[in-house]
Amino acid sequence: MNEKVANLLIDQINKELYSAYLYLDLANFYSDKGLDGFANWYDVQVQEEMAHADLMKQYLRNNSVRIELSAIAKPDREFTTLTDPLQIGLEHEKYVTSLIHAIYAAASDDHDFRTMEFLNWFVKEQGEEEKNAQDLLNKMTLFGDDARALYLLDNELKARVYTAPSLTL
Repeated sequence: MNEKVANLLIDQINKELYSAYLYLDLANFYSDKGLDGFANWYDVQVQEEMAHADLMKQYLRNNSVRIELSAIAKPDREFTTLTDPLQIGLEHEKYVTSLIHAIYAAASDDHDFRTMEFLNWFVKEQGEEEKNAQDLLNKMTLFGDDARALYLLDNELKARVYTAPSLTL
């Protein structure tokens, strides 16, 4: 495996773990506000991001790449409204998409078709992640000022459960 591609994937493991850390922070914010459904939605996101990091770790191990982890940064965002974390979550998913695309481009430049195939799942996943984040932000923008609608949306989000990714390495 090309060293540049391997290093980008190793760095992405750190970014996925940061994503989990960020979403844990967002879950804590909503939990503190008594919005357990929103907290649950982000707790599921935490599990997904940890799984993404694990998939990348296993892929690198399967390709005999030594993985050296770096420190995970502390999320440093301030939230003043109930919508702020949702906006931050959407922006973060767009950022992660750009990172996945950069790794894919580097693998393509190196004609690393196996890594490109591996990353295809993440490209699709990021499309889903952005859509889910945008849909949640849209619902909150539409209903957030209505206490009853917010209550119903919060209850809807309580039903979300984690489903492990089905990606063959």
